Amino acid sequence: MRSSCVLESRTLFCHMGIFDRIHPIFTLRFKQLQHLNASTESKSRIFSSCLSQCPLRQQSSYSSVPMSSVQAPLNQEVVIALGSNVGDRIKNFNEALRLMKKSGIQISRHGCLYESEPAYVTDQPRFLNSAVRGTTGLGPVELLKVLKQIEKQLGRTDGIRYGPRPIDLDILFYGSHKFESDILTIPHERMWERPFVLAPLIDLLGMASSDDTESIWNSFSSCNGGLFEEWQKVGGETSIGREGLKRVLPIGSQLWDWSKKTHIMGILNLTPDSFSDGGKFHEVESAVSHTRKLIMEGADIVDIGAQSTRPFAHRLSPREELQRLVPVLDAIMQIPEVERKLLSVDTFYAEVAYEAVKRGVHIVNDVSGGQLDPDILTVVGELEVPYIMMHMRGDPCTMQSEGNLYYEDVCEQVASELCARVSEAELSGIPLWRIILDPGIGFAKTTEHNLEILMNLPSIRKEIAKRSLAASHAPLLVGPSRKRFLGDICGKANAAERDPATIAATTVGILGGSNIIRVHNVKDNLDAAKICDSLLRRKIVGETSE
Repeated sequence: MRSSCVLESRTLFCHMGIFDRIHPIFTLRFKQLQHLNASTESKSRIFSSCLSQCPLRQQSSYSSVPMSSVQAPLNQEVVIALGSNVGDRIKNFNEALRLMKKSGIQISRHGCLYESEPAYVTDQPRFLNSAVRGTTGLGPVELLKVLKQIEKQLGRTDGIRYGPRPIDLDILFYGSHKFESDILTIPHERMWERPFVLAPLIDLLGMASSDDTESIWNSFSSCNGGLFEEWQKVGGETSIGREGLKRVLPIGSQLWDWSKKTHIMGILNLTPDSFSDGGKFHEVESAVSHTRKLIMEGADIVDIGAQSTRPFAHRLSPREELQRLVPVLDAIMQIPEVERKLLSVDTFYAEVAYEAVKRGVHIVNDVSGGQLDPDILTVVGELEVPYIMMHMRGDPCTMQSEGNLYYEDVCEQVASELCARVSEAELSGIPLWRIILDPGIGFAKTTEHNLEILMNLPSIRKEIAKRSLAASHAPLLVGPSRKRFLGDICGKANAAERDPATIAATTVGILGGSNIIRVHNVKDNLDAAKICDSLLRRKIVGETSE
């Protein structure tokens, strides 16, 4: 006997469109029945799940009536795609995000930023593309009108279809609803054929998400595997870096493709009490001389810190930190060697970050991930600069306490806690495409924790991907340089004697997927990075040829 609450597949699937008009969650669940060879009990459970998630009294999610008559419930979750290939593309994106927020669209997630070859009309500049996820109380037509007004404000005019434009804003999804009219189709009708749309859209999902809205969006696809299968059909992850599509991070006036090589961040400590080189470079002349040396030896980024974050370090006030930092920074900005290099400021204070960026610094490197000064996230968002978000529990005085050192699974928990900070940063106005992640070697970690992290960077990325695919693609920085755990393992009490151990640690990090290494000894670590990059390129070529 068959359960009376389970429909036979031969009857069920010929009427799929009817169920989709009742609520798209039915389509997704019925596809599971068709393809999973489920038991009677499983079928009953799936069918019951449909009913619990979508009672029949719920309003239909499908509409072909005039858009002006459709009233939206409050706080619909939406996905909006962005594109630009005219003028200052990053500025266009920043202004579009600002105007969307001003119009009542609350942005909660951002996809990665992609540079893509133009489609359809190919004789035009390359595009920047991304997508955002958020909520709005605007109805679908109201939302469309708002987006068209933003496009107009940013200089878009009627022109060639698929031709150049300063900004393009398209509604990909609107809650659990499908719409069709003369002026609007949701889901967007041509999104399935466009890698530059699907890539940032997939970024807004999580591999292990149980979000009902995401389930419904997946059901809108004609593929059994939903959006992920659609992405694979147009090339998937293997198309990134090829086929005219690459992930980029905006830094100053350039777009940084971090996949090309490992980038070296040289350390400049202006502190008298740092564990490795405290007191060596707190004078302006010596600091400038060391900056020149770091750049000459091959540093891509010089990280300038005026606050010691070693365990139990005395915390300076923002004013004290600026008194150390500003004279040196002003002098460094005058030397010709820094013209084509990047500068970052190592600080957890919003005030220090603001002053440093206004003086020419390109990146904010925050060991606290926004936890020690809650204003820093908003300030960095307004400064529109990249933000290095490190994992740490507590502060330098408490991070090595028993409670902060307790992990059941260090890689899973570091990933989870980083994702929570990323979410907070995005809500504060820092797009995901400006975030660089750092698992925090030596901060609230034991020797075993540090080794576990270095050996399992791919696992950390996978854990992050469960929650946010975009965050899992973010550039990854590791900074094991001369740290105590290396000295404990090698029996080197003097931090300056830990460079060989540092090279071993950075090598493991690079081969595990790190994109930036933060080091004191640039010259020797650069050589190690070149070898690692060559090995990784060889591996990629081998995988491609298979």
